[in-house]
Amino acid sequence: MVKLNKIYTRTGDDGTTGLGNGSRVEKDSLRVEAYGMVDSANASLGMAVVAAAQAGDGPMTDLLASIQQDMFDVGADLCIPIDGKQRLRIVPGQVDRLENLIDEHNADLEPLQSFVLPGGTPLAAALHLARTATRDAERRVVSLIRADPEGTNPLTVHYLNRLSDLLFVLARVSNDRGKSDVLWKPGTNRGG
Repeated sequence: MVKLNKIYTRTGDDGTTGLGNGSRVEKDSLRVEAYGMVDSANASLGMAVVAAAQAGDGPMTDLLASIQQDMFDVGADLCIPIDGKQRLRIVPGQVDRLENLIDEHNADLEPLQSFVLPGGTPLAAALHLARTATRDAERRVVSLIRADPEGTNPLTVHYLNRLSDLLFVLARVSNDRGKSDVLWKPGTNRGG
């Protein structure tokens, strides 16, 4: 368990930060960028949790809060390069859980005839924001894996990829099971 009794340490004033294994790296390293983007996505998920609670959707609130726990696992995985020691890592079961949730929530949705614009209900808009933040994190993790394939768990990308898909499906569910989706109408404002 983590214990923080002091929030500032001044050790990062030189532009470096400590990884979970105690090593220090530049604050703009790909590894720090990757888990930093996961943190940003998790903050966006927090906004979706609040929106779900305000909408009175207890099951959605609980689901999103449980995903926030996983996102801390993703960040913990990324902040320590693979070193052969027993560490907290994303496992296939976490990815499988997301796939099962996608299938469960997508089963009753009508197939799409167009792309969906981010919006609709406040909860759906928050879910779309979390989805795009998750895609940002996914792209950064892909860059990290390309730069350090031996030191990075590929399941972190799998998890983020499935999560963004799940958030898209949940946004549609939050838009009256897709009935209130805002659909893209290509060329709407091009004029005559």
